[in-house]
Amino acid sequence: MAETGAILAWTLVSECEIPKDVNELLVVGEEAIAAYKTMRDSAIFTNKRLIVRDAQGLTGKKVEIYSLPYSSINMWSTENAGSFLDFNAEVELWTRAGHIKVNLKKGVDVRRFDKLIAEALLK
Repeated sequence: MAETGAILAWTLVSECEIPKDVNELLVVGEEAIAAYKTMRDSAIFTNKRLIVRDAQGLTGKKVEIYSLPYSSINMWSTENAGSFLDFNAEVELWTRAGHIKVNLKKGVDVRRFDKLIAEALLK
């Protein structure tokens, strides 16, 4: 279980297809918009929240699911070096539950990620 006092951190490696089994997690009226591969699983943007599935243990059979409703995000920031030598970018989310840091590897478009957050929060 995540501690709200500590900074929770995730690393997103690349954009990927939306996993088929994510529909089991969605409520009526909720739809998946985009998905990103994490080190061992995936993070899914829906029209209502961010879902991060975190496989744990040696076999990865134990899965912890984090659900971050957009309504709990108070502020966010994105940062990258803005050059071809930039190998990663960083997104920080300040929420009612605490501070969340999302590292984006080179294959993830930080501006698209930023736009997904903005569209979810500002609509």
